[in-house]
Amino acid sequence: MMAEDAEPRTCTEKHKLQGTRESMDFVQHSILDTMESLEYKEEDLFAVRIAIEEAIANAILHGHQGDRERIIEVQWSICKNKVAMVVCDSGRGYDESAVPDPTADENLTLPSGRGLAMIRAFMNQVTISDSGRRIEMIRERQDN
Repeated sequence: MMAEDAEPRTCTEKHKLQGTRESMDFVQHSILDTMESLEYKEEDLFAVRIAIEEAIANAILHGHQGDRERIIEVQWSICKNKVAMVVCDSGRGYDESAVPDPTADENLTLPSGRGLAMIRAFMNQVTISDSGRRIEMIRERQDN
């Protein structure tokens, strides 16, 4: 039997998904349900929901060019103090420095770049590697 003051264990999951709305919903619900059980505040829930949705959408739309049959690997780890997520696709990759700044006046009407900007705005740490095919995101709990 666990003591009352024992630290809850970390929840870690890894899934291989097809690029469908149902797969995205499954991941979001799994992550957010765990965060809610750990009593994360709405601010954190919102930030993580936006970041994981944008990361998976980018994998589907840009990485896999809309091919729903290609597999996206998603991994997450949630503990009392932070949420860490990784999304990997098998697309052709991209040069991160070539993504236009969506806040620059000349880019306001471009359809790309906003997802990464939102991820960076809502997460405490973002690391893009493997030629843009892997994104690691960390959100630290805001109420500690």
